This record gives sequence, C-alpha cells and structure tokens, in this order.
Amino acid sequence: MRDLPGLPSRRTFLKASAASAAVVSIVAPATADAAPAPTPLTDYKPDCLKPTEWAFVMAAVARLIPSEGDGPGAIETRVPVFIDKQLAGDYGKAADWYMAGPWDASADPLRGWQTPLTPLEIYQQAIPLFDDWCKATHGKIFAELDPATQDKALTSLQKNEMKIKPELREFFTILLGNTKEGYFADPMYGGNHGMAAWKYIGFPGARGSYKEWVHKHNVKYPLGPVSISGERG
Repeated sequence: MRDLPGLPSRRTFLKASAASAAVVSIVAPATADAAPAPTPLTDYKPDCLKPTEWAFVMAAVARLIPSEGDGPGAIETRVPVFIDKQLAGDYGKAADWYMAGPWDASADPLRGWQTPLTPLEIYQQAIPLFDDWCKATHGKIFAELDPATQDKALTSLQKNEMKIKPELREFFTILLGNTKEGYFADPMYGGNHGMAAWKYIGFPGARGSYKEWVHKHNVKYPLGPVSISGERG
C-alpha cells in the first residue's frame, strides 16, 4: 500500500478501524445461497453522484484503500456504491441532524457539525474545487492523474494546502470516514461486497452467537462471516 503521510499502514488501519466499527449483531436467517453478481462498477448508474463526482470517488477511494496489497481494496469491495447510496439517502441530506446553527468554521470539530452544508452538498462543492486545484497544480483533474500524483494530491487535501473554504474543511475527513464505513459495513448497504473485508480481518459478522470464541486468543476463527441478510462468506 502507498500510505499517505500521516496515515497508518493498511494493516494497522484496517485492524484498528474494525475494532471500533459498530456492527449490529442479530440472528439472521441462515442461507447457503450466494448473493447475485452485482452490476460492474463500470456499468453502475449512481443514485445521486454526477459523472465527474463518481469518477472522483472511484479514484479517491482506490488510493485510500488500494487494490495492491495483502487484502481487498475499496474497488473490489464496492466502496463507491456505498458512498453513492449513503449520499442519496438520509445521511447525505442530514435528514435527522440538527442543522439550524449557529456554525463556527474555526471551532473544534468535537463541538459538532460546523457547517450549514449537508454531506452531499460538501461532496458536490468540494470535488469541483479540488479538481480545479489538481488541474492548476498537476495539469489534470484528480481522476486523470497517475496513482503517485493522486497520493500527493490527497495528502495536500488532508493538510488543507489548497486552502479550501472553511465550510468544506472537513471534506477529507468525511471522505476517509465514508470509505472506512463502506469497507466494513454490512453488504446490504452497498459496500463490503462478498463480505471480503470481514473475511480479511476474520470478523464473524452478524452471527447470532459466537461467545464461545471471545476468550480464545490467538486462535483463528474457523467460520466465515454472515451478513444481516443471511449471506454466508
């Protein structure tokens, strides 16, 4: 993996993120049927992202969790589909958030959402600004850059070297968070296709009970994961 400066290694990032991921444990109906093959990403029709936005998301998540390495990448796990569907739904609209203000763009993020923009609006406004910066700085929009230059550009975005306007300052943090969520979420939400991320880290998924394994340290879990829908890995 090409780790961006300031970001943890792929293995450390995946293990640590999985440890803090919130997954609902319920008794799922057992089924041996595999999930049907999804629409290839090249043919996928986004629910809300425009072509240039979709191209950016595809390229960005592919660098945040690359395909090269010892585990599946964001493309193989269909993280872009997860992000598109989340932005098209209540999350993207901030439907159940307090959005009445006041907002202070200079405030510590721990004080809550400090922008009047919804997550979808942040994507919609930040992507063209970032693409313009990439074109002025590197000669091409982000999706058209080579992987090494994309890594440099994302590092600049992370450090806010492009001086993005205050209400969009959390774009990289949101993008990275959504990428992690799409990688580890239940497949019903569009990402983690085939539960590949769960298989990679040995996570059992939504099994009804696996308490007999809780205290078996350094012992490989022998059973594959189960999704909320009952799909088995």
